[in-house]
Amino acid sequence: MGIQNFSEDALLVELPSKEPRIANELKRVNELVSNKNNCNVIVDFSKVEIMSSASISNLMILRDMLSGFGHQLVLCSVSLPVKGIFTVIGLETLFDFANDKSAALESIGHAKDPAYSRSTENPEPA
Repeated sequence: MGIQNFSEDALLVELPSKEPRIANELKRVNELVSNKNNCNVIVDFSKVEIMSSASISNLMILRDMLSGFGHQLVLCSVSLPVKGIFTVIGLETLFDFANDKSAALESIGHAKDPAYSRSTENPEPA
């Protein structure tokens, strides 16, 4: 877990597995981004088992802050149960999702390329 400067213009946040540590980590990210407003953020959910309303609130704040700065938030390695939380509360369309860190980095690298959609997940077959 932790916050890393992944590149000059990207932060990688590896969330812990449980609350309230998740909410606390996201609050730290919000404080960091408010002071360093020149970066995209990738949040790795690979260890996350469940999310509280405080964590979701912090993600919404982060998303809005980054959007206001012209930057992107990408959530990666989100498990099906956790993604279900976003779906049930109607927030899945507000966030960019990627299968893994590599796909998230690619998404940020091509954020202004119209060929990339809001999600880098594999589309369902037609």
